[in-house]
Amino acid sequence: MFGKKKENSCYTYFSIRGDFDPDVITSMLELSPYKSWKSVDKRSNGIQYGFAGWDYGICEEYDVEIENQMMKTISDLIPKINILNQIKEKFDVEFYLEIVPEVYSKNTSPCLGANLDIIDFCYKTRTIIDIDLYVKG
Repeated sequence: MFGKKKENSCYTYFSIRGDFDPDVITSMLELSPYKSWKSVDKRSNGIQYGFAGWDYGICEEYDVEIENQMMKTISDLIPKINILNQIKEKFDVEFYLEIVPEVYSKNTSPCLGANLDIIDFCYKTRTIIDIDLYVKG
């Protein structure tokens, strides 16, 4: 068969969303994001709305046990749970653990379960687990 071999893949990352200065988050956590941004939308009524993102810990090393990728993503954040909670309180932000698997129907399906360490981290920081699953033929 010619062409690219169709294999499962997945990437995971931790994301902060809300109205904040990404540089302040970087400073507070003493971690550098792989991507961050800030935008401001000034409405016709003169009110400004801000939206920012701070994405950290991208793991693109596919493992059929996706919890291994999730652990790599959050491993540097686990000791910073108190700081994350300060950020959540101060800036009223949302935290997400993003899981983006791409699965081919003829391959082994990944295990999307989370171990207790991941569940504990998400519970303590009120992090939403968001799975964007892409199924390919």
